[in-house]
Amino acid sequence: MRAHGQIRRSQVITTFGPGALIDLPKHSGIVGGLDTWPNLSQLEEIVEPRLSQKLSLLTDIPSPRLYAPPADASEPGQTPPNIGVWRFPEVFVVQEQENREERSRSRRLVHRRALDDRGKFDGLPVVATRFLRACPKGHVDDLDWFEFVHGQDAACRKPVELWLDEKGTSGDLSDLSVRCKSCGKSRKLIDATYSESDLLGNCKGRRPWLGLNTNEPCHYKSKLLIRTASNAYFPQVFSVLSLPDRGSEVEQSVQELWQDLQVVEDDGDLRTMKKKKHIADALKPFADVDILEAIESIKNKGAADDRPVKHAELAAILAVPEGYGDDVPIDENFHARRLPESAWRHNPEYSAGIESVIQLHRLREVIALIGFTRFEAITPDITGEYEDNDVERASIAIEPAWFPAIENRGEGVFIQLRAKAIDEWLERDGVKRRISALAAGHKLWAMDRNIERGFPGGPYVLLHTLSHLLVQSLAMKCGYPASSIRERIYANGESRQYGVLLYTGSSDAEGTLGGLVQQARYVEEHLMDALRTAALCSNDPICSEHKPGASMEKRWLQGASCHGCALLAETSCEMRNDYLDRALVVPVLGNSEAAFFRPVL
Repeated sequence: MRAHGQIRRSQVITTFGPGALIDLPKHSGIVGGLDTWPNLSQLEEIVEPRLSQKLSLLTDIPSPRLYAPPADASEPGQTPPNIGVWRFPEVFVVQEQENREERSRSRRLVHRRALDDRGKFDGLPVVATRFLRACPKGHVDDLDWFEFVHGQDAACRKPVELWLDEKGTSGDLSDLSVRCKSCGKSRKLIDATYSESDLLGNCKGRRPWLGLNTNEPCHYKSKLLIRTASNAYFPQVFSVLSLPDRGSEVEQSVQELWQDLQVVEDDGDLRTMKKKKHIADALKPFADVDILEAIESIKNKGAADDRPVKHAELAAILAVPEGYGDDVPIDENFHARRLPESAWRHNPEYSAGIESVIQLHRLREVIALIGFTRFEAITPDITGEYEDNDVERASIAIEPAWFPAIENRGEGVFIQLRAKAIDEWLERDGVKRRISALAAGHKLWAMDRNIERGFPGGPYVLLHTLSHLLVQSLAMKCGYPASSIRERIYANGESRQYGVLLYTGSSDAEGTLGGLVQQARYVEEHLMDALRTAALCSNDPICSEHKPGASMEKRWLQGASCHGCALLAETSCEMRNDYLDRALVVPVLGNSEAAFFRPVL
C-alpha cells in the first residue's frame, strides 16, 4: 500500500512509536504495533549485547533482538517498507455550514460507519474528534457519547442524533457540551475531567494499535484524553552506551572463537576443540593456561554485566588513558581520552571541585523502545534502570520477540567531580537542610502517584542541575543548539564516583565534527559562565524561594529552578526536568549555605 505520511526513523522510537496517536495529511490514526511492521528480513538489525541482556531481564523475553525502523527507498520509484497505521478514532465531527457572525456553533457527531465512500457525511467533510477516553496503562477508546450524555437512565434509545455545541472561540472544555437532539439532554465536557465523577466508566482495555479483538483486562478508571495533548503518549525507552572490550590479545582471539569455546571447562575440552584446524591455528601463539584463564575471564565478565547500566558505563569512562585523542581510534564505537590537567585547569579557585575532564571523541548510543504509557511517564532511576513498582506499560506487540531501536553516533565531554569535595559538602548543615526539603517534596510526589521510589540524593540533584547549566553555556560556543545536547548523570555513591556526560549524536551520520569535544579545554570558562548566570534568575525571588514540600503547583521535584534558569528541552534532560535546584550549585537569593561552588564575582 502507498504511504500516507512520513516520519523520521528516530521519531518511531521517541514520539510516534506503536500506540501513538498521529495526524497524517488526510487521516488521523494510531500507529500499529510491531505485527504491522515489515518482515524482519527487510529491517536492519542492531547488535548491542548489553542492551539485549537488560531488555531480557526487564521483559522476560529470552535474547530479544533489536531492529531499526524501515528506511526510505534508496532508489526513485521504489516502494519502501512501511509501518502500519490504523484509522482512529472512529467518531467524527461533521463540519456543518456555519454563520460566522454567531459566536456559537453546533456540529453533529457521527461514527465512521455512517460515512460515505468519499469519507463525508451528507456531502459535508468530517474531522476526527479530539476527545477520547484512556487509562495510564495505554488503553484508549472512543467515548461512549450516548452514555456520557444520558447516564445510566436514558429517556430515549439508540440510535440518536448527538450534537457538539460550542460557545465562543476558545475551544475550552467548559464551553463545549454534547446534546441529544431527541430528548434535549446535554452535558458539558468539563464534567468528564472531575476526578470524583465516573462519567466515562471503567477502562475496557482496548488496544486498537494491535488490531481487532485485542482487549485485555484492566483495573483502571477511564480518563478524558485530548488526542493531540502532550500526555497522550509517553514512550518507555532503554538506552546504553557501547562500551569497549579491553581484553588482552588472547582474550580477543578467544572472543572471536567464542561460539565454539564457550563450552570449554578444562584442559580436556580445550584439546578437543583444538582438533578443529581454524581453532588450533588461531590459538597457536598462546599457552593453554592463558587460553583457559581468558575463557574464565570472559565468562566472569558476562556475569558482571548484571551491574546497573550507568555503573558499567562510568567504570569504562574513568578507565580511559590520558591523552589528546589524536591517535587513530581503534574502536569507532568508543574512543575517549582523559584530557591532561594542564590543558584545561587554569583557575583552580573555581574548578577545585572538578577531578578530571574526559573527551569522548567517538561514542555510540543505542536506544530501544519497549512500551509506552499515557498520562504518566515512566522514567528510569539514577542508575539507568526501570523499577518494577512503577506505572504499568502497554505492550507494542501481541507477543513481542524483538524491539525497535536506533543507534546514535557522536561525541561528548565527561566532567568528573572530586569525591572528597562532595563528601565535605554533604557534611555541611545548610546542605543537609536543603536536601531534606527536596526529599520532602519527593515524598509527596511518590505518595501522589502511589509508588515507592527512593529519593535520588543530594549529589544527583547537584550533578543534574550543574549539567543543565553547562548545556546552556556550551550551546553558545560549541555549534550545537541546547536541544541537541543530551546528558547522562552518574552518581554512584557506593564507589564514590560522580560525573556528568554531555554528548550529542545523530542516527543518520557516522559521527560529528568535534565542536563539543573541543570545548573540554574551556571547561573552567563554561563553569564560571554557568555559575554567574545561575546566581540570579529573572523569576527571583519567586524561583529561589520555591519550597518543594509546600508547592501549590505540585512542583514537588523542583527546588530553585524554572524555565528562566535551569529547565531544558525534554530531548536533553534524562529526568524530564525533575530533581533540579540551583541552590545546591551556587548561592541564590535567600539561600547561600547549600552551594557546592563558590559565587563568581
